[in-house]
Amino acid sequence: MRTTTLGTHGPRIGVIGLGAMGMSFAYDMVTPRDEATSVSVIHQALDLGMTLIDTSDVYGPYTNEELLGRALAGRRDGAVIATKVGLESIDPTGGPGGSPLVRPNGRPEHVRAAIDGSLRRLGTDHVDLYQLHRVDPEIPIEETWGAMAEAVTAGKALRLGLSEVTVEQIQRAQAVHAVTTVQSEFSLWTRDVQAEVLPYCEEHGIGFLPYSPLGRGFLVGRFTSFDDLPENDQRRRLPRFQQDNLRANLDIAAKVRTVADRIAATPAQVALAWLTAQGPHVVPIPGTKTPKYLADNAGAADVRLSPADLADLDAIQAPVGARY
Repeated sequence: MRTTTLGTHGPRIGVIGLGAMGMSFAYDMVTPRDEATSVSVIHQALDLGMTLIDTSDVYGPYTNEELLGRALAGRRDGAVIATKVGLESIDPTGGPGGSPLVRPNGRPEHVRAAIDGSLRRLGTDHVDLYQLHRVDPEIPIEETWGAMAEAVTAGKALRLGLSEVTVEQIQRAQAVHAVTTVQSEFSLWTRDVQAEVLPYCEEHGIGFLPYSPLGRGFLVGRFTSFDDLPENDQRRRLPRFQQDNLRANLDIAAKVRTVADRIAATPAQVALAWLTAQGPHVVPIPGTKTPKYLADNAGAADVRLSPADLADLDAIQAPVGARY
């Protein structure tokens, strides 16, 4: 797989990463998880060059880090582990609609304890990237970020990243410790970051990690009606997936497929290739639980979109419905 660096000064990683969340958390909470398959997917990802693997202590909670730790036993040196702190679970089941209930927790004492828990679950003495999952509105970001910087000083984390932040919040964090990455939702149907955050990251050599790069499965044509969503799936709560909005948004997926058919690629590969074309340090982290979709995602690294392809994709209309 083609490689890039995690920001200007980070380690070399594959241009497509792996989001591990769905192996334990959030989507389709009715279908039983198959740990053996998940471990196989993680191993295959490393074999394909998808070396950046993203998780969080809140996924599960805790079980996703534990799964990744078991999968990486004996293979730790081949992986770049990115985990997160700053959200805590209130109710993993979330009730109707299946969206797990979480709340921010950026208290320094929470961060100091959380890194040790993550290292224990991951079976490692350090994480390559420690990310603030969400800024706690009750705690100045400088205090949270300062506690995370302590983990770097102690050798427990090598680099720090932010998630779902504004440029002003990035700047406040930078005044305390270097910001290696920013992670936010970014795809052909969620492009808010293109206005300010992505240009700032590119200007300052900060890597950008798009999560939900396939529009939570929508861009690949997986859902054509609300009834296609699994029971107890958090997408059932999202405005864009409500029936009228979803029907109006089908044209977005159709336009992605048109480009895919034209260049003999899959819609997933086109959506991911569009993201990697947005900057040299933009590394999408699609999640999957199946080897088939993993191989499809990895193939995006070999897809080169022409200026005409990019123009057609850039012209896709904004979706109907808010993100949340």
